[in-house]
Amino acid sequence: MSKVQGGMKCVKYLLFVFNFIFWLSGLLVLAVGLWLRFDPETVELLMGEGAPDTFFIAVYILLGAGGLMMVVGFFGCFGAVRESQCLLASFFACLLIIFGAEIAAGVFGFINKEQIVEEVQKFYSSSITDTTNVNGTAIALIYHKTLNCCGGSMSEVSNDLCADAPSDTLDCLSAITDFFNDKLHIIGYIGIGVAGVMILGMIFSMVLCCAIRNSREVI
Repeated sequence: MSKVQGGMKCVKYLLFVFNFIFWLSGLLVLAVGLWLRFDPETVELLMGEGAPDTFFIAVYILLGAGGLMMVVGFFGCFGAVRESQCLLASFFACLLIIFGAEIAAGVFGFINKEQIVEEVQKFYSSSITDTTNVNGTAIALIYHKTLNCCGGSMSEVSNDLCADAPSDTLDCLSAITDFFNDKLHIIGYIGIGVAGVMILGMIFSMVLCCAIRNSREVI
């Protein structure tokens, strides 16, 4: 027999629906993380020898968060249906931990946002200016093709590569900034949305958990 009645029963089903949405959110986060990790354009830009890996660190954090959200969402659904005070309390604790980790990851991303862009820009510039890098021209051409840009370095090699480029072609340093800012904004918007969902989940789980405890005390 259900331990909660009336309005709390409504909260129970709301929590179940929330957890299902939370599970779907985890699936979305996981999908976006996989897209960012295996996006052909991103892979081409960052898989060369000596390429910076700071961007992929943020993506791996996103993948881990998505997988954890799916697991927690599943157990949250189970706890709501079973009206288990222990499972609901554990669910609340897990949400709190994920929320804290997300805040930490957000701070990390915000602090290192400029660093990520600068590292990629330096990698592009060094691929042209470093004469010992035999693959430098090939790497530069990948950037030119992927980002539809040319130049940004004052080296003779860069000038030679861009000799036939239209005059209104965007320089690659600016194109790199725009490209990675767009990617990082996607991560940021998803993080804000997930954080809002988690706050609602913590509220629902605590309300239902208290209702179950109060119903036991009455009995």
